[in-house]
Amino acid sequence: MQQITTVQAAPGMVLAKEVEISEGRVLCGKGTELTDSLIERLKRMDITHITVEGFPVPVEGQKSLKEEVLEVEHRFSKVTQIKPLMYLKKRIQERLIESRRQ
Repeated sequence: MQQITTVQAAPGMVLAKEVEISEGRVLCGKGTELTDSLIERLKRMDITHITVEGFPVPVEGQKSLKEEVLEVEHRFSKVTQIKPLMYLKKRIQERLIESRRQ
């Protein structure tokens, strides 16, 4: 999941967290798909940030998932016969992938 500004929001993105307004009232629930009209409504209500599923907005300097997984592969390239380290490599890569799905 990624927190973005409403200016960065685009139709089709899906909320990963509820959007709350004053006194904890929920304006939009988790899982709501953004539309042009909903994004405009959020902006008019001065909601500046929302949390969406995945990582739809690239961050300068941030590596892609593929780059991160390949980097782990490269770092463990010399330990192909050591089972505990191979297991560790696999778990690190799985966690990277899981973290990007949230």
